[in-house]
Amino acid sequence: MKIKKELWFGLIIMGLIIAGTAVMLISADKVTNGHLGLMMLALVVVAIMMGFPTAFTLMGMGMIFTWLAYEENTTKTLDLMVQSAFKVMSNDVLISIPLFVFMGYLVERANLIEKLFKSLHLALARVPGSLAVATLFTCAVFATATGIVGAVVTLMGLLALPQMLKGGYDIRLSAGAITAGGCLGILIPPSVMLIVYGATAGVSVVQLYAGAFFPGIMLAGLYIVYVIIMAKLKPELAPPLSEQARFVPLPALTQKISDAVSNRALPALLKSLKGSRNVNVPSGYILKELFITLLPAIVFALVALMSYRVATAPLEMDDLPAGMESSGGMMSLESPSGSGGGLAEPPAAGGVQEPAGAGGLAEPPAARSGLQEPPSSGGGVQEPPGASGGLQEPPGARAGVQEPPGAAGGVKEPPGAGGVQEPPGAATAQGSTGGTSGAPASQASEPERRPASMNFWIGLGIGVIALVAFYGFMSFQRLEVFKMLLSSFFPLVVLILAVLGSIVFGLATPTEAAAVGAFGGFVLAAAYKQLTMSVVKESVFLTAKTSAMVCWLFVGSAIFSAAFALLGGQELVEKWVLSMNLSKTEFLILSQVIIFILGWPLEWTEIIVIFMPIFIPLLDDFGVDPLFFGLLVALNLQTAFLSPPVAMAAFYLKGVSPPHVTLNQIFAGMMPFMGIQVVAIVLLYNFPEIGMWLPQVLYR
Repeated sequence: MKIKKELWFGLIIMGLIIAGTAVMLISADKVTNGHLGLMMLALVVVAIMMGFPTAFTLMGMGMIFTWLAYEENTTKTLDLMVQSAFKVMSNDVLISIPLFVFMGYLVERANLIEKLFKSLHLALARVPGSLAVATLFTCAVFATATGIVGAVVTLMGLLALPQMLKGGYDIRLSAGAITAGGCLGILIPPSVMLIVYGATAGVSVVQLYAGAFFPGIMLAGLYIVYVIIMAKLKPELAPPLSEQARFVPLPALTQKISDAVSNRALPALLKSLKGSRNVNVPSGYILKELFITLLPAIVFALVALMSYRVATAPLEMDDLPAGMESSGGMMSLESPSGSGGGLAEPPAAGGVQEPAGAGGLAEPPAARSGLQEPPSSGGGVQEPPGASGGLQEPPGARAGVQEPPGAAGGVKEPPGAGGVQEPPGAATAQGSTGGTSGAPASQASEPERRPASMNFWIGLGIGVIALVAFYGFMSFQRLEVFKMLLSSFFPLVVLILAVLGSIVFGLATPTEAAAVGAFGGFVLAAAYKQLTMSVVKESVFLTAKTSAMVCWLFVGSAIFSAAFALLGGQELVEKWVLSMNLSKTEFLILSQVIIFILGWPLEWTEIIVIFMPIFIPLLDDFGVDPLFFGLLVALNLQTAFLSPPVAMAAFYLKGVSPPHVTLNQIFAGMMPFMGIQVVAIVLLYNFPEIGMWLPQVLYR
């Protein structure tokens, strides 16, 4: 029997692992528990490559080697298993996984991806390599809405691959675009992989989502740039669409308007409303089309108005000049002695001034050690008659701030003051001495708004120019494409923004946002008349299956990590890495190379749950932020789906591709996109602000 090349590759990798483990044990002066831990790690990798279930392999190896570490103490071994399982099941972060997965399966079954791909490839018809670019756009949007790699690759293999092959596209370029685009779901939020990494590494999932947003867009953008460059340099790889493929049929009533008036949408619709120029088209239809046509202008006007209100909003407290504070909802000048707010006395008052840092009426400095009478002075506050000692409120203080009866030189209002002084900036009469405000607080006007900055007007001008150009080029054919985008692209965008926006801006936890996403999936499926009992039943079944797999992986990972640490394997690895005297850069390169190589035989789930607990404790020794390390790992783990021989995306695509498309052609098409992933990792390392800027702005 002839063995395939992929099997030979796998057998060679397993042989190298076993040989390396044997050499390590033979060369060691003394075999310690740490060496047993490394042997356990090697055996786990070999067992997984042989096809054993990952979760149960981890649990089995962990239990066996824990039993050996505890000197064959069965009770402690079973206690470790129970505690590890309980710790995983009580992790609140994992609740979001079934909800996000359920959202993905519902959206997938709403049949949006076919409309989305068709509308995008028509909208991008004049872009070089438009079908491949539309495929990457569709994969990025749909991966963001679902996060299910296998589903996206399979559906795009059914929809996009036949059209690209029919259009004369190169098989390798077509396969690479589909597989690379489909794998974006494990990087772009809401990604299940980020949740798994956050739970494993103890990093905030919210910050991971915020940090992965721009790297995900960057990687998708690099894919698109590569396809456009290849289509421009080698048109035979991605020929432009034919006129027939770009043809957009118009509805009968719209065709009447186009023939009688003009093919430019906005002027033709406006003219067709005038009496005899109505060309026998119902006014209701024209008004409906006109509303859809003007929708971008309406949205632009609303966004511009909201932006103007934000740009001209009054200064916040942090932006105010020194000396201005808020107390009780009122703005006031600080007292000369540094009082923090409240009703400040003018310097001319002949009474006792407030101590530094006081806010409003405060006790004198000596009050902390005991109540004492202030020194008797001509300008001091005198005790009211009958006081037995200590500080007391003057008569009538509960009804309002008044002078104590008979005070010789107590706290006085400045000349001309008729009441409590209004702070500067209030909408009442002001004077150099802090004039009197007799108006009630409810009559005070709002603080004066700031003038809009020059950047706002420049941005507004650019937006207006873009809007004018948009309507200048909008024909009725482009209006039909826009309507297709409205029914496919924008519902997904709204769902994505609702889920990610609520997480990133702190309006909801990932679990709550996942619940919103699941409800949104229900709404989309119902809106497109796909919400049937069979769809819901199948989605629930697949969600339970996926969630159970992830949770059992976590249980196995917890048992395996505990056994590895108990045997001293973690300590042995840490000593080995530290003995190399690596710099921070060298450590990151070493770790990413190891993860890149592990992506060949293993999937991302196995890499996260097995090897991240080994790398995470080393980060403190090299001063690496776990959040930044997680973003590098997330980019790197794209290779887990694109690296032969266990490139699952290739097998998903091969399962739905025509018979003449070979697995080797799919693997060859993946290679350039793997190189782009390496470029993205280098860019993120050299410019960490790509991933760290948004979390720092929002949360730090």
